[in-house]
Amino acid sequence: MNPRNSYPLFQQAYFVNDLEDWCVKWSKLFGAGPFRLAWHHKTDKFHYRGTDQEADVSYAFGYLGNVMIQFIQQHDDTPSIYRDMFEKGEEGFHHVAYLVQDFEAEHKRLEDMGFECGTRLFADGVDAAYFDTRSVNGCFTEIHGEHLPIMGRWYAMKRAHEMWSPGDSPYMEIKLPHEQ
Repeated sequence: MNPRNSYPLFQQAYFVNDLEDWCVKWSKLFGAGPFRLAWHHKTDKFHYRGTDQEADVSYAFGYLGNVMIQFIQQHDDTPSIYRDMFEKGEEGFHHVAYLVQDFEAEHKRLEDMGFECGTRLFADGVDAAYFDTRSVNGCFTEIHGEHLPIMGRWYAMKRAHEMWSPGDSPYMEIKLPHEQ
């Protein structure tokens, strides 16, 4: 457990059929954005429920106030934590996320609580895992290791949100490590 004995959520994530459409709608409705699109994201290591099957997914990341908003679009029918909740054509709220300093200890804590790890991955220099916590919160829960380079990019996205004005483009350009 962290010193405050709590884990503040930093992200809400939605599974969608069209990333760009959701970015525009959230930008207009809530003033969220601008969003950074990451098409066909690849990981360095990937495990889905005991297999190395990695679905073809794209992401959009942006901010609404202090909360990161993520949209996920799956381009294929590969089994995934997204397909665990949504059939082809369905959309909706998928997971919340929090940052951890000791990734292995938190991973073990969630397993010891009886939650199954649906996906564990390593990408862009950091570990992440998605636990099936639907029995408690109705969605998956992601734990994400603290990694200064990625957190710096998130800060840049948050800063872009703070400087963003209605009518500005709902998109932004920030290169992720695997794109450089």
